[in-house]
Amino acid sequence: MEHLIRFWLEFSFPDRVVKHGMAMGCGITAWNYEDAVSILKEKVFINESLPDIKKVTENIDVSKLDADHVGPNMMPPNVRGIWYPVGHY
Repeated sequence: MEHLIRFWLEFSFPDRVVKHGMAMGCGITAWNYEDAVSILKEKVFINESLPDIKKVTENIDVSKLDADHVGPNMMPPNVRGIWYPVGHY
């Protein structure tokens, strides 16, 4: 049985234009990396190019993320989907 995985993705935005509140990164829980990218394309980067992903951390320990900003502004990371940034995803 496949288990959900917590991912933390960091992007390289062109021209230093940060989109969708993802300056620090994005937290996604998915079945695998391909599923995480699929969620991004379906929920966030609709009809636009996915920015270059410069770093991927699999099985991220959320307690290691920025406690002042990420921690209080995230959804529970145990459900499939985007848990940071909190938005309409």
